[in-house]
Amino acid sequence: MIKTFCLPQMNFDSHDTTAGDFGDLPSWNLNDLYPSSTGEEITKDLKALQSSCKSFASDYKEQLDGLTSEGLLHCIERYEDIQNISGRIMSFAGLRYYQNTSDTERGKFMADMQSQITNFTTPLVFFSLEINNIEDAHIQKLLESNIKLSRYKPILDNLRKMKPHQLSDEMEQFLHDQSVVGAAAWNRLFDETMAALTFNVDEKVLNLEATLNLLSDTDRKIREKGTRALIKVFAENISLFSRITNTLAKEKEVEDRWRSMPTPQFGRHLANQVEPEVVEALRNAVVAAYPKLSHRYYALKAKWMGLDTLEVWDRNAPLMDDNSSDIQWDHAKKIVMDAYADFSPKMADIAEPFFTKGWIDAGVKSGKAPGAFAHPTVTNVHPYIMLNYMGKQRDVMTLAHELGHGVHQVLAASQGELLSSTPLTLAETASVFGEMLTFRKMLDQETDPTKRKHLLANKVEDMINTVVRQIAFYDFECKLHAARAKGELTPDQINEIWMSIQAESLGPIFNFVEGYETFWTYIPHFIHSPFYVYAYAFGDGLVNALYAVYEEGNSNFQEKYFEMLSAGGSKHHTELLAPFGLDATDPKFWNKGLNLISSMIDELEVMEA
Repeated sequence: MIKTFCLPQMNFDSHDTTAGDFGDLPSWNLNDLYPSSTGEEITKDLKALQSSCKSFASDYKEQLDGLTSEGLLHCIERYEDIQNISGRIMSFAGLRYYQNTSDTERGKFMADMQSQITNFTTPLVFFSLEINNIEDAHIQKLLESNIKLSRYKPILDNLRKMKPHQLSDEMEQFLHDQSVVGAAAWNRLFDETMAALTFNVDEKVLNLEATLNLLSDTDRKIREKGTRALIKVFAENISLFSRITNTLAKEKEVEDRWRSMPTPQFGRHLANQVEPEVVEALRNAVVAAYPKLSHRYYALKAKWMGLDTLEVWDRNAPLMDDNSSDIQWDHAKKIVMDAYADFSPKMADIAEPFFTKGWIDAGVKSGKAPGAFAHPTVTNVHPYIMLNYMGKQRDVMTLAHELGHGVHQVLAASQGELLSSTPLTLAETASVFGEMLTFRKMLDQETDPTKRKHLLANKVEDMINTVVRQIAFYDFECKLHAARAKGELTPDQINEIWMSIQAESLGPIFNFVEGYETFWTYIPHFIHSPFYVYAYAFGDGLVNALYAVYEEGNSNFQEKYFEMLSAGGSKHHTELLAPFGLDATDPKFWNKGLNLISSMIDELEVMEA
């Protein structure tokens, strides 16, 4: 349960567009965590962490089953304090590293901090093991006798769900120690390899972020050149990426086998506090909807583009007359903040400090990780948001998305370090809702039919990427891990699995250029967080249903919404959705969200008629 800094992001060098192109883009001020990597503040915390871990183990090892309710409460509160210190250190080290992954000092500092914290916290492995060895009746008695302790019931319940999959104390300690040179080391190899990759396009040397950006260029020839440059480099490095994938999949299979996990996905479901049958219902609903969603939309897009078939470099192509690029940063901020304020002034008030206090790093800079994320750090500091802002409508939506995460994390911080973390299946709720608020405001204000078409089409594409694309990724992982359990996979075998999923999800309108079969190599979620991806589809489907309730005028919706976000990880998804009359365990629930996407495609078809 000790926090580390592991985000599903890629790291690459890039050109600097911090200022000038889109206005004065903000950068992080990490002083709220630590003023420097060598100062007395972080040195003091490292010493305090080491001391706290030693004294915690000395005071509580082999003693948990004899504690009173007051004693167990004090024990958990001390454990929470340890989480806070370790989380603060690793958040600082990780955020510094992601600002410039090509800086060897930052990489070394993060690795050293992770190694030290792993060493310090090894004596704490007993905590979850001994909690799980306490009799159910005794735990229940303690919880019922102490109202302050009872608020930690969700933490204890989630820990005890691992009881059937728990190994011996020695084995758990070994896995804890070994993680630094196991999965974490392979993750770092993947990140640093990606950071070093360069792509030659028209005699220009680009990083991955810049090259992927070419796939949404208005010029079809440039999109094709970008695709072929990616294919060339992925093919040159496929042996290494295959080795990383094979090793991590095998490591997972070995640990899952020892833990008696019934499927490779089961551990993720446990962590997400979601039932396997709920995920299966989501997956089945999305796959069944492929024809009315992605297949239908891409056929419509081919018609707009005057093409009989689409190439893979046309998937994210902008519409030919779309001029929605070059949105200045200040304008992007106003669009999002106005949408948030219209929903609730409280939401805008929570979001404002991100822009004014150095909580956002927006520019594309040399060595900075591409993509975007919101990292909650620890509950007595505040979140930080990373963007790579390039002035497109999709970047505005990304700002709305990550700011939603930030608002969620600020509200959930009131739960404390152990209860603030939201399962991945619910972690996307506020972010996707923030996107929807922003999109709806932009659509409602737009009177030009062509621009409305662009807005609607872009939103549909984003939703297809979030729902269809991520479920396709999930299916790829399911097939890959099942195949790896039977033996090592060659690059060609992994390629075949990838292509079987792509053809099914994208539809018959696509022609797949030779080399596209290697495009699984750059997706970081497969490396950093196996089976993470379905959480995006879960969150999008949930928010689509939730937004429908909002539009229907559900009474006190805003109040219920903020209560849901403030709950953090203290409640199950059934409890959180009940006030809105929603139930994710009902298979029909997912069709409600998918029908919203389908209705948008209906509207686009009407525009075309």
